[in-house]
Amino acid sequence: MNWEQALGSKAELINTALDLLLPRASAYPSPIHEAMRYSTLAGGKRLRGAFVIAVADILGTDGERVLPAAAALEMIHTYSLIHDDLPAMDDDDYRRGKPTCHKVYGEAVAILAGDALLTLAFCTLSRLQEKGFEPGVVLRVIQEVGKAAGSQGLIGGQAVDLDSEGVKVSKETLEYIHNHKTGALFSASVRCGALLSGAGDEELQALSEYAKGFGLAFQITDDLLDLTGDQELLGKKPGSDLAKNKATFPGILGIGEAIKLAEDQVKKCQLSIARFGPRADFLRGAANYLLTRKR
Repeated sequence: MNWEQALGSKAELINTALDLLLPRASAYPSPIHEAMRYSTLAGGKRLRGAFVIAVADILGTDGERVLPAAAALEMIHTYSLIHDDLPAMDDDDYRRGKPTCHKVYGEAVAILAGDALLTLAFCTLSRLQEKGFEPGVVLRVIQEVGKAAGSQGLIGGQAVDLDSEGVKVSKETLEYIHNHKTGALFSASVRCGALLSGAGDEELQALSEYAKGFGLAFQITDDLLDLTGDQELLGKKPGSDLAKNKATFPGILGIGEAIKLAEDQVKKCQLSIARFGPRADFLRGAANYLLTRKR
């Protein structure tokens, strides 16, 4: 399998769905809709949405049926980036090679665009019933995503991350930040694909272990790229974590130990999905990608 081509195919499906689901830029009030489309359709790997589709494929469900869930998770991810880039948070000027949402539309519209994407995501999840999924399954997926996006997931991780700036934190606190701020949406993506496909308890557990390892490895490599990455490939200026004195794995463990920890997490990913055989090749490729990623 050419993993990057497979990811590109899934991303194309997700981008088409997002284009249809987002309000037209001309719809009144147009500034908010322009901002939503600007940030959501600005590029990105679409990894979270791709995981929903990939897990559905593994378990024998047509990937196109789960597109509302894939698109919804990408909306939530984009909302989190818009808010993360705000001056009150990480104060970044560029995202995916373009000026951040608040730099183009102002802080107030950027906040509202993020809010609108989050709420649209849950409207979109409810449309899974139109794809033939049972109401009880759709409700469980909505609960899964709600927890991952809330104070016990992404927002909780972001809150601890902000509290940890300029403070010496333990490895355990840093793992909490990364498992929640980054890992929660990866876990929700994988688990939603599994829940929509009727996964058994053991299958769901194995896939959940994969997602946890992937999320942690992804953030460790993100920390490393902030130190060593190329601005053109990253789409944003490297070194921002260091400038803001943020807690990172390279900062706590050193670059060598951080790389080793990422490699260990990738190994855990591979072991957790061994039971699925060749059907899980996309997930295997995703984990391996982390060790060579440049953006």
